[in-house]
Amino acid sequence: MNRRSFLKNTGFAGAGLTMAGPLTSWLMENTLLPHTHPFFKLSLAQWSLHKAILETKTLAALDFAKKARELGFEAVEYVNDLYRPELQSMGFDNLVKQLKQRSNDNGVKNVLIMIDGEGELAALSKSERSEAIAKHSKWVDAAAELGCHSVRVNLFGTGAENDFSIWKETSVDGLGRLAAYAKKSRINVIVENHGGLSSDAGKLTDVIKAINLENCGTLPDFGNFCVKRQGGERWGAPCIDEYDKYKGVFELMPFAHGVSAKTYDFDANGNETTIDYRRMLKIVKDAGYTGHIGIEYEGNRLGEEEGIKATKELLMRVATETGK
Repeated sequence: MNRRSFLKNTGFAGAGLTMAGPLTSWLMENTLLPHTHPFFKLSLAQWSLHKAILETKTLAALDFAKKARELGFEAVEYVNDLYRPELQSMGFDNLVKQLKQRSNDNGVKNVLIMIDGEGELAALSKSERSEAIAKHSKWVDAAAELGCHSVRVNLFGTGAENDFSIWKETSVDGLGRLAAYAKKSRINVIVENHGGLSSDAGKLTDVIKAINLENCGTLPDFGNFCVKRQGGERWGAPCIDEYDKYKGVFELMPFAHGVSAKTYDFDANGNETTIDYRRMLKIVKDAGYTGHIGIEYEGNRLGEEEGIKATKELLMRVATETGK
């Protein structure tokens, strides 16, 4: 609809209003101008609130959908590891029912489940890989019940990660078998660059290509590109080998079924201090991606809710400034 038709249909033309003044304000408030709509949709990753859930205990994990709605989000990404107490107290099936009910009650769409702590899909031993697949499969079933489109997995394999050829072989087996299982319920299995060889985007895409299943893809994260840490530690230690984050996201995007917008801190102008968001969003848009971008704030200086809001504002501002 062009401007003249819009004015006529809404009755503003008859009122003698122009694009200045009250009409401009009304349009901006109701986001009817095409350039105000970004190419992506927003979701909130539950890890952004992990301190409130695990440390200060000011937020119950079951209230995540409600909190996300209060913060202005219409879609959520769960982290299974944040529900260990609930799993023990109410059981798996009842937990899934509760999550479904609460997301429905708050009008929130369930996008994906991030799976941690359920075994290593690239383990050296096939029996260990099979055990990990079985543990991951129940979360695939949960994702289908919740109406999610994906589960996010890690591609760890203690011992296998010391040799790319071995890691690729074990990864293709473990990840491939899980993806084949998930295909039956139309759930995507997506790997996040999350440390070790999974943060080497070139090597990770080799695995995805070898599996060659449409529902087996990636979850590019703007910030997790440390391939090797001091002392061989998986987490916590200083990074001594980091993959180029922009190259990495570029390489992962053709296989992406989700995107994770990681933030750590912001400067006085509201820009992320370690990631060029204009450059990142251009890479994502140029790949033709129009799905959800999940906000995942991991900083320490700002409180979690403040960091979430700052990340959302940054994403929307960059999208607007670049005409996206």
